[in-house]
Amino acid sequence: MEPLKSNPRPIVVVTEGGPHIWAIVNAISDRLGPVSVILESPESKKQLLLGRARRQGWLQAIGQLGTMVLTRLGKRFFAGHAARIIAEQKLQTESKPGQAIIHVPSANAPECLQAIREIQPGVVLLAGCRLLSRQTLARIPCPVLNYHAGIAPKYRGMNGGYWALASGDAENFGTTVHLVDAGVDTGGVLRQVRGKPEAGDTISSYALRQAAFSRDICVEAVRDALADKLATSDPGLPSKQWYHPTIWFYLWTGVKTGVW
Repeated sequence: MEPLKSNPRPIVVVTEGGPHIWAIVNAISDRLGPVSVILESPESKKQLLLGRARRQGWLQAIGQLGTMVLTRLGKRFFAGHAARIIAEQKLQTESKPGQAIIHVPSANAPECLQAIREIQPGVVLLAGCRLLSRQTLARIPCPVLNYHAGIAPKYRGMNGGYWALASGDAENFGTTVHLVDAGVDTGGVLRQVRGKPEAGDTISSYALRQAAFSRDICVEAVRDALADKLATSDPGLPSKQWYHPTIWFYLWTGVKTGVW
């Protein structure tokens, strides 16, 4: 698809970063013009563990931490597979020279709102960052969209692609761009796309695979926001929030179904 003319209304992406997110950021900048990236610092593992223990109990939290550690090791062990996805899909997974990056401690920090006020964007796209508080969201004076690596509302929360496959629902291996409200991936759906995992894909590479077939819907949703043409649709799906799988569930499901 041909690049579109640069839009005079600035574009902001708020994220914690990662190769799959840079692939989306670069696709947007290639098609729509410069993007300012507000990069938040990762939440500490201690805070993640404590937060999940409060919400779900210590047993679930420790089990989920085990899967997160295994996933991180998997990214190193299967780095060659990720490199093949990047090459085959022509993904740009690093920031480009001259990319505007503003570092903030959190998407909910005053520094983030200050940066948004100074940039005065026409749209803010969240992609892999903390859940915005109701107070933060209310102070952003432009449409706020979210790129979600799952088909909402059926696979809200974490690891939407993995849960679709683990649930025997491969036809809903996909992604969503939606409006942001105070809930977890509960805002109105703007765009969705479905794809397929390939041989060798695992929970460590699903996000990269999904980003590869989701670049266009991110560009389209941002373009619609800049043109004041956002329109939501009802996918007609049940709503459920998912979390990281526990290590024992992940291993058992992998052995039983081959979904890793």
